[in-house]
Amino acid sequence: MNTPALVLVAHGTRSTRGVEMIAALAEAVAHELDAQARGCGTGAADFMTALPTETGAGAAFGVASASSATPGAAEPGQLSGGVPRVRTAFVDVLGPSPAEVLRDLEDVPAVVVPAFLASGYHVYQDVPREVAASAHEAVAVTQAMGPDPALAAVMRMRLRAAGWRPGDAVVFAAAGSSDARARQDVRRAAGLLAEQIAAPVRVAYIATGAPRVPEVVAALREQGARRVFIGSYLLAHGLFHERLHAAGADGVAEPIGVHPAIVRLLVDRYRTAAGTLRTLRAA
Repeated sequence: MNTPALVLVAHGTRSTRGVEMIAALAEAVAHELDAQARGCGTGAADFMTALPTETGAGAAFGVASASSATPGAAEPGQLSGGVPRVRTAFVDVLGPSPAEVLRDLEDVPAVVVPAFLASGYHVYQDVPREVAASAHEAVAVTQAMGPDPALAAVMRMRLRAAGWRPGDAVVFAAAGSSDARARQDVRRAAGLLAEQIAAPVRVAYIATGAPRVPEVVAALREQGARRVFIGSYLLAHGLFHERLHAAGADGVAEPIGVHPAIVRLLVDRYRTAAGTLRTLRAA
């Protein structure tokens, strides 16, 4: 069978920086898959080193300009040498939708990789609905990105880059969800970060759920914390991340963004599901 395409599904955002980051992440995944196919080791690190950067998000993430990494711009099918085509889709705010991308790939098997840090409404409702609406006959859906130790390791790096040092209090800031399974994922992710920094972290939410981030920052100060830092359990820049800067902390880490460890995590998710898809199609 043809090499399955990889469809990276993410939150939509009106933030230009956020859109560029998702585009850069998809492009880095494509380069990693290409490098692995050629037996050249990891291509993600080399790709991000070569990207032009700018101040802010570009410097932190190695983000290419929007013109060089436009979401959903790739053609259906696969690259030469059996390297899978990587496409992006969004569940809200922006297009194309997952169903639209899958329809473009109707003659190619596809692996949908949900780029979500916890499994809530989007993972359990939106993604399956979009797959069904596409009427695609050969689709596998991977588990979400998080929680995963790779995310915690990158969060630790982002915190240190923001100025956090051992002894500083840490707030683990997640978007929030009304889904109990997503909240459990967030607690697990916070535990992984606590292991990474060898210190407790306090979970707080930005949009849905309690306690909210400013409340936890204030509570930590009342309890004697001299410095408080916020670890951003968000994939990309957008409104939610902007809110963190008004929470009263001494520093706010950048979102998780693009990092070789994140790229490898997504590629591993893809390869596991692609192998299952091939087995099912061969049966």
